[in-house]
Amino acid sequence: MGALPKRKLSKARQGERRSHLHLDPVVLVECPQCHKPKMPHEVCPNCGTYNGREVIKIKSPKEKKKPQG
Repeated sequence: MGALPKRKLSKARQGERRSHLHLDPVVLVECPQCHKPKMPHEVCPNCGTYNGREVIKIKSPKEKKKPQG
């Protein structure tokens, strides 16, 4: 049989033990081209630029087609 604790550990001790497991808030920076928030060191999902140059082409939203009939 394995070892068992002699006394019940409080929830405060459990929280102290897990204090480093917290989530950090998401860091966002402003895109210098379009001024929308984006992740640092990543291509802007809005305008597709990185480090002052266009890296990917962003498709413009398609216009709604008029129903035929």
